Amino acid sequence: MSGCARLRGFLTMRIDIITLFPDMCEAFLGDSILGRARKRGHLQICCHHLRDHAYDRHQCVDDRPFGGGKGMLLMAEPMADAIDSVLEETGSRPHIIYLSPQGKTLTQQRVRELAEMDHLLLLCGHYEGLDERIIDAYVDEQISCGDYVLTGGELPAMILADSVSRMLPGVLAEDVCFEEESHFDGVLEYPQYTRPAVWRGRAVPEVLLSGHHGKIAAWRRQQSLIRTRKSRPDLFEKLELSRSDQRLLEQIDDNKG
Repeated sequence: MSGCARLRGFLTMRIDIITLFPDMCEAFLGDSILGRARKRGHLQICCHHLRDHAYDRHQCVDDRPFGGGKGMLLMAEPMADAIDSVLEETGSRPHIIYLSPQGKTLTQQRVRELAEMDHLLLLCGHYEGLDERIIDAYVDEQISCGDYVLTGGELPAMILADSVSRMLPGVLAEDVCFEEESHFDGVLEYPQYTRPAVWRGRAVPEVLLSGHHGKIAAWRRQQSLIRTRKSRPDLFEKLELSRSDQRLLEQIDDNKG
């Protein structure tokens, strides 16, 4: 794929994805912000077709599981050959992630940690998943995008690639683009509004029209805390509230009283 010709010494992050549907992945990763970042050299993403590593004329990469059961399982050898091909091409050992419902749920903290790595290799399962021996031999980490079942690992891989990529220098216009978003510092994002100032009788909060940057910042922090406490009490319980945060919440609680 485009941008995958450089074999060694890449300075930007590289993400390799092994999948049965590389065109589907490219359609997402080649567009919008990530597409522009790839063209500018801030990010290298390479999609590899698992069937290119099949060893029969039918390009078969799956078989029935031992012991019986419904569904098919991706075979070990084609996946191993695909992984080895990436390792040989890059000359480096990437952090290998299998997108699996058995993995730990992806969090913003883990996204930030993964963004510090130079090279990720994402394995997309399909059907009933991967032969367990591939997981034992190669996989460093299993990650889930949520407690629900999908038909394959492609959508979780796109979620992971997108969330990690936007943390990299140069991908977004400014760091503030992600630093003020939900989950970055453990709270949900504050409400946002644009023109007109009054829409169908609903007015934008006056503080946002005041031009007073200090008051606007305090209001936004207050709203983030309120949203998090109401919608995600599990996140709110983990917060280390500053004295300023406590005062902002006390103002709301006093007004309710």
